[in-house]
Amino acid sequence: MLKIAMVEDDSELAEVLTQYLCKFNISVTNFEDPFIALSAIALEEFDLIILDLTLPGMDGLEVCKELVTKYDIPIIISSARSDITDKVIALELGADDYLPKPYDPRELEVRIKTILRRFNKSMPKPVEEKKEVFTLDEEKQEIKKDGKFIKFTPAEFQIMSLMCKRKGFVVSRYDILDSCDFLNSDEDSGSIAVIINRIRHKIEEDPKKPEYFLTMRGVGYKLVE
Repeated sequence: MLKIAMVEDDSELAEVLTQYLCKFNISVTNFEDPFIALSAIALEEFDLIILDLTLPGMDGLEVCKELVTKYDIPIIISSARSDITDKVIALELGADDYLPKPYDPRELEVRIKTILRRFNKSMPKPVEEKKEVFTLDEEKQEIKKDGKFIKFTPAEFQIMSLMCKRKGFVVSRYDILDSCDFLNSDEDSGSIAVIINRIRHKIEEDPKKPEYFLTMRGVGYKLVE
């Protein structure tokens, strides 16, 4: 994961950029105080710095000068200052890029990618969103596997619905009996096993070697993805 230190006193902007860059597997730590930022950068390794110029207590150009003097870390200036002099000074001091505000977060992502190539660093791959195999729609009384509707009997649906709600957790036979209207307390575990076996024939590639609806011996069952 790429680690970026952001020195930005606009907390709302920092939050927007942090959330956006997170999609690209980039971790952003923002510092509103430049003195705290300098201390943190001295103690922790960062791959890149995004630096605002208008900061409390210390001008961003001074921060830039100190960073360039002490570290070999690429710096992107992110500033609302429109004076061309600030841009020239920042680049002369050693900043690698200057991005005037306001800007689209996508432009920042491209600038980061470009600078990393110069420093022979690779951009992390975007985080792939995990897709759920099983989805439950209680209003429609439907359960789908990979987006395809599966027809269950009422008893099968109630058990599978319970397993979807507790996906990843062990569900005891008692919990199944308690939540299923089509079973009663006098039903033995064999009846539950029969229904689960029918469910497996509908959701598993090989019902004898289940990948999703697992038996946890002596405990109960678990639905996994």
